[in-house]
Amino acid sequence: MASGTLADKIRLKLGELSPAERKVGRVMLAGYPAPGFETIATIAERAAVSAPTVLRFVGRLGFRGYPDFQAALREELEERSASPLALYESAALTRSDDPDHADAKEPLLKSGSRLFAAALTQSLAELPPHDLDRATQLLADPKRRIVLAGGRFTHLLAQYLGLHLMQLRDDVSFLPDRDVERTAALAALTRRDVLVVFDYRRYEDDKVAMAQLLRERGGKVVLFTDTWLSPVTAHSEVVLPSQVTSPSPYDSLVPTMAVIETVVASVIVSLGEAAHQHLRHGENIAQQIGLV
Repeated sequence: MASGTLADKIRLKLGELSPAERKVGRVMLAGYPAPGFETIATIAERAAVSAPTVLRFVGRLGFRGYPDFQAALREELEERSASPLALYESAALTRSDDPDHADAKEPLLKSGSRLFAAALTQSLAELPPHDLDRATQLLADPKRRIVLAGGRFTHLLAQYLGLHLMQLRDDVSFLPDRDVERTAALAALTRRDVLVVFDYRRYEDDKVAMAQLLRERGGKVVLFTDTWLSPVTAHSEVVLPSQVTSPSPYDSLVPTMAVIETVVASVIVSLGEAAHQHLRHGENIAQQIGLV
């Protein structure tokens, strides 16, 4: 199970670094992971520090030198871009190399229970409180419009969160699928909009483009992603990462569902009686038209 990315480590270390080292950390995070593959001289110039400061920075992260730091970053990127096919073949190779491995002998129900429980617990334990609070502020603000967008599988999560928010407040919509409608919706985005994006490994380029577009217009982006962090992170006001470990080659969305429901609970508390009244009004309308 992933225990955190280099970006996570940098964020956690920022408070312990010297002012000069902190500048290096901010440069690394600003365009993560791309800056990590630049030369020491380039990073030093961008951060307006000396080359030894860059070396001290990677040392504070636990690396013996800059090549070790870059090797760890490359390994992380391989995991970050892994497809279900690659994960399937990797697991099959592990089983064939070591048929006596504990995972190969463990019953599926037992391994599933172990993996899901650990992933869910770790995801909620590592959820940044500041990001949860900021996500709640944005999603509960009645002056803001909420637009949700998901990916190949995660569009289901976008719909799940969006349908809950629709019962609690006004101005919630999904980014349309058809090109003309999607273009019109994106063209209409302004600084009062919040774009909620779900983007997990094998990240989708269009999510980065739309997040950047809204950020340039002064709007806010709330990102749900995995522990390797979608490139959308660079344009996001809020980042809510989750573990994706599962007993199959497919990334699990179970921990993300728990994070979503935590966000929904937080929004309900923030909205208070307004959420209660909105929910009651919706129930009345549903009864009038025979939906319940």
